[in-house]
Amino acid sequence: MSSSSARPRMTGIGRVLVIVYAIMALAATGRSFVQIVQRYDEAPLAYTLSAISALVYILATLALIFSGSRVWYRVAWITILFELVGVLVIGTLSLVLPALFAHPTVWSWFGLGYLFVPLVLPFFGLWWLITHHPAERSATSDAAATAVAP
Repeated sequence: MSSSSARPRMTGIGRVLVIVYAIMALAATGRSFVQIVQRYDEAPLAYTLSAISALVYILATLALIFSGSRVWYRVAWITILFELVGVLVIGTLSLVLPALFAHPTVWSWFGLGYLFVPLVLPFFGLWWLITHHPAERSATSDAAATAVAP
């Protein structure tokens, strides 16, 4: 008899979502590291925002991986909402006050440097969280385990 996992395996779009978040985490981390080490004095605000976006992508990746837990599910919501607000605010400010963002961040111009992935990604992340609530999955798993039990 196989044992039921406390956290269902992530498949399909959830797996793709985690991979894209992981790629963004690596890209933003690398970008912010180079910016801060080589030219931090040129644009401290922009480069600090790049580092913040890197941390957000790292945390969002982990939260999505472990979102079967209610705590991580909440962390995923908070992180992805923060990401969405960040992209919208920084994207708008970079258009309205371009002097602040002469040196671009990951979220400048709504993620133009990343083919607008930073603008679209949080919408997919929120959609996935809405459609994969941990309470629904655990109820489904319990019902399936009861149906299989002798």
